[in-house]
Amino acid sequence: MLLDTASLYFRAYFGVPDSVRAPDGTPVNAVRGLLDFIARLVQDHRPDALVACMDADWRPEWRVSLIPSYKAHRVAEETETGPDEEEVPDTLSPQVPVIEAVLDALGIARLGVPGYEADDVIGTLATRAHGPVDIVTGDRDLFQLVDDARGVRVLYPLKGVGSLQVTDEALLREKYGVDGPGYADLATMRGDPSDGLPGVPGIGEKTAAKLLAAYGDLDGIRAAAADPASKITPAQRRRLVESAPYLDVAPAVVRVARDIPVPEDLDERLPDEPRDGEVLTALGERWGLGGSLDRVLHTLTR
Repeated sequence: MLLDTASLYFRAYFGVPDSVRAPDGTPVNAVRGLLDFIARLVQDHRPDALVACMDADWRPEWRVSLIPSYKAHRVAEETETGPDEEEVPDTLSPQVPVIEAVLDALGIARLGVPGYEADDVIGTLATRAHGPVDIVTGDRDLFQLVDDARGVRVLYPLKGVGSLQVTDEALLREKYGVDGPGYADLATMRGDPSDGLPGVPGIGEKTAAKLLAAYGDLDGIRAAAADPASKITPAQRRRLVESAPYLDVAPAVVRVARDIPVPEDLDERLPDEPRDGEVLTALGERWGLGGSLDRVLHTLTR
């Protein structure tokens, strides 16, 4: 089981009231919400291995160099020596180090790779896995990794993690008319304002799906647009041709990297006892993690 950790703690932050606080009054709603998510996921799915995948760089320079607008509207502060700082709610930022410390003390594998997003970590770990993989994320971009033959599916939270959309190839075809790789092409053409990806003007999700059904993939669609004898409509032809500069680079930005350097010795096994019980107890008391921490521990040790 691979967790898109930031996606989940953002959901926890907005789903759990900020009246949930540590003894000193500091909000810990994201911390406790994420712990409750993990407890429920482990209880319901009993994975053999669990990795909390992190954004070591939420806006990698190699993606920005291809599409400068990529996540540009979310930059809170530009830095010269490292990743730009992301605009994050004031009361969420201080909770992230607490989340990391608690995961480490529990012994849950946590992995970020410099220069890459959590999506790329997930893509690489899913690709190298030797058995079925469940990816837990609220980000539809990861639908591109769905692969029935390899047992890779996405568990997409509809309401908390007690109600998950199990996303396999059948669901993708039913909802979007594509398979996993096709979803990346669909997302490229559709664009995503939340990520600063303009897409192809006038080509939305349904039109993109119809084009993919007719021409196979993005390369096939572009070839049809360049072929005067093809049956593609004049308006679609014009839009695709005019969007050539975007389409030349966007696939590399939209597609999840699957071969980034991840540690070969990463211990992904689900722990059956805390790695550091004393530290965990201290963190629980310091931040008032109460029942949320108890539930995780009960689920891991049963």
